[in-house]
Amino acid sequence: MLYPNTLEQKLGFDTIRERLKDACVSQLGQDYVEKIRFTDNGPLIDKLLRQTDEFKQIVQYEPDFPSSNYIDVRPHLNRVRVEGLALTEAEFFDLKLALRTIQDCLKFLAKREEASVRADRSFPFLRELAGPIAVDKKLTDALERVIDDRGLVRDSASPELASIRRRIISEQANLRKRLDSILRQARQNGWIPDDLSLTIRGGRLVIPIAAEHKRKIKGFVHDESQTGQTVFLEPAEVFDANNEIRELEYEERREIYRILLALTDQIRPHLDELRRAINFLAQIDFIRAKAKLAVQLEAIMPKLSEKPLVDWTNARHPLLHLSFQKQQKSVVPLSVRLDEKNRILIISGPNAGGKSVALKTIGLIQYMLQCGLLVPMADYAEMGIFQNLFIDIGDEQSLENDLSTYSSHLTAMKQFVIGSNKRTLFLIDEFGTGTEPGLGGAIAESILEELNKSGAYGVINTHYTNLKVFADKTAGLINGAMRFDGEHLEPLYQLEIGRPGSSFAFEIAQKIGLPKGVIDRAKEKLGTQQVNFEKLLKELDIEKRVFSEKNLEVSINQRKLAQQLAEYTALKTRLDNEQKLLINNAKQKAKALVQEANQRIESTIREIKENKAEREPTRQIRQELERFEDKELKPETLVVEKPKQAEEEFEADNSAIAVGSYVRISGQNAIGQILSLRGKDAEIRIGDLKSNVKLNRLEKVSKKTFKEATEARDDRPRSQGIDINEKMQNFSFNLDIRGKRGEEALGEVDRFVDDALMLGYPELRIVHGKGDGILRTLIRNHLRGYKQVGKMEDEHADRGGAGVTIVKMK
Repeated sequence: MLYPNTLEQKLGFDTIRERLKDACVSQLGQDYVEKIRFTDNGPLIDKLLRQTDEFKQIVQYEPDFPSSNYIDVRPHLNRVRVEGLALTEAEFFDLKLALRTIQDCLKFLAKREEASVRADRSFPFLRELAGPIAVDKKLTDALERVIDDRGLVRDSASPELASIRRRIISEQANLRKRLDSILRQARQNGWIPDDLSLTIRGGRLVIPIAAEHKRKIKGFVHDESQTGQTVFLEPAEVFDANNEIRELEYEERREIYRILLALTDQIRPHLDELRRAINFLAQIDFIRAKAKLAVQLEAIMPKLSEKPLVDWTNARHPLLHLSFQKQQKSVVPLSVRLDEKNRILIISGPNAGGKSVALKTIGLIQYMLQCGLLVPMADYAEMGIFQNLFIDIGDEQSLENDLSTYSSHLTAMKQFVIGSNKRTLFLIDEFGTGTEPGLGGAIAESILEELNKSGAYGVINTHYTNLKVFADKTAGLINGAMRFDGEHLEPLYQLEIGRPGSSFAFEIAQKIGLPKGVIDRAKEKLGTQQVNFEKLLKELDIEKRVFSEKNLEVSINQRKLAQQLAEYTALKTRLDNEQKLLINNAKQKAKALVQEANQRIESTIREIKENKAEREPTRQIRQELERFEDKELKPETLVVEKPKQAEEEFEADNSAIAVGSYVRISGQNAIGQILSLRGKDAEIRIGDLKSNVKLNRLEKVSKKTFKEATEARDDRPRSQGIDINEKMQNFSFNLDIRGKRGEEALGEVDRFVDDALMLGYPELRIVHGKGDGILRTLIRNHLRGYKQVGKMEDEHADRGGAGVTIVKMK
């Protein structure tokens, strides 16, 4: 059940219907668009969605699918039913083209079924649609045999027709020869201008002749020019020839009618088969229109649930999406969940904050789904099926029915309370408005309690505090808020579920310049409880935004820590394996040396015994044994690096650091000069480079030390060791360059990106401010030169928006 009768107009589905009509290529598809109806038949919805999803693949990836000659021949088929009536050549030509398109569609689907190895390219639901469709080949062959590709009856349609047309051609050739002769003679006599030639009037060949010479040639005048200076004359000597041609043409016409009548009689027994085929063509046109719209909307087929459920992620209002595409803008997506635990969502927030758009988005997308259309949201979203869809959006006041605004709302609420059940989705905009706020709030709360008891699902927009409190205390209800930037007083158009929203009435009044005294008196009249409630909501929103930034920073640090831990574990495992490998190799070599040494000792003893311990041989044997010991068992010499000389002692200066002072970075040999001081930070210049360093990391040195270091710089090694641990401790993924000159900012960005690449940071944040966007454009153009930079985008509106660039590394 749908309520009210104007539901489609209120949700904007009538515009969707018109866009579908525009996407159809024939009246066939447009008639199906008119038949679109809301249904709660789950299997039917699933079938319609899958057909459209398959055709979406065809629209995107299959350019050879037939896209022309979707001709509506249903009136022609109705005429065939009349006995003794023949279709015209043009009507048969339309039928021929339509049947050819149908055959091409069937061949396409059959070919994909045979050749496709991918399940998503075999189009099973479209093939099921085409299953019962068949066109008798004898019928199509008969059409091809009779009607040519110009839509005319072929000469070969019958022997009689071929003979007649040959005779016509022969007679026309003879007639033209005779007329050419007369025309040439008249031109020589000056009766006819040189630029005129033979023409046809009333189906007969005639010659143009000047009016003053028309009596020079005997004949019949058929016509004259607009000026009357030229007449079109049929010479008397060709009367008979022209008459012969006209008689042959009449004979040709009779033969064509006989052929077309026979062909009409031949297709009459196949009318039911042809109607099914044309209906298939209409469905193809209709489904393709739905697929084209789905491509424009970037729509998908969600997971379908038979039970009532709303579990949407990144849903976009279809009409807003199409409108914003032309303006090259993007719609803020909507994510919402309604289930058995939280069935009714109470949305609050400031005016113009997006509450009504969110409500219409939910209603239009649910209606589109249950009409068999794909919907614009994330592909992992899940949608349920509802039996009833009730909406109360806009003003239904009526002078004819004596209904005020509030009366019309109450009439709708009566229908909601009576008709709601566990498979109902209701949408109410500005719940309870139109009457005295205290009474309206009480009645609204009572109606909400009844709707909750019915088990229905719904979304309600309201400003009433009592409804927010009721939702917080009642099972089945949940609060939601349209987010609002309380600092800049700008709507963010994002739905946040779980907490109520503030109307920000006082803040908006203050922004537009309402006198402060008026606002203060309004707060006094409202009472401290309500003011504190609104203030608490605003503070909660700001705190949530702050904690979101902290959570982001923590999550980045956690990812970095996990990456470092994985690298450390891998390095330790590799070192342990290398150590074990070295020990095993050493043991093998030691074992081999011991074996060789034992063999040599045994050999030495044997030779000494054989020589009976004579002095000279024994001495030689001992020398050989000593040589083996010196060569094979001598310890390897270790290469020990000489300790580096202590760093150069610097002449310190114990006075306070100021602009112009010479300083040294603790733990390094870099010496520079202070350019400026900002709180606990100092900007220093080291050579041609500028950098920001904490004051507690700087040591003041004398001018003499600075000069010596500057003069000796070229003799020192160019590269210095880098303390990774120190860089990691002092590095922040956030860089603030607001207020800096372009060249200075680019230098800082280069150092910032270099450090991030060295430390493996996946995401960086550069704060440059909004202004005129000059610094932002300069920075982004410069970063595009880094091949390691994958993507750049604005920060979330809560955290700086276009004033901050998020840099994501590849």
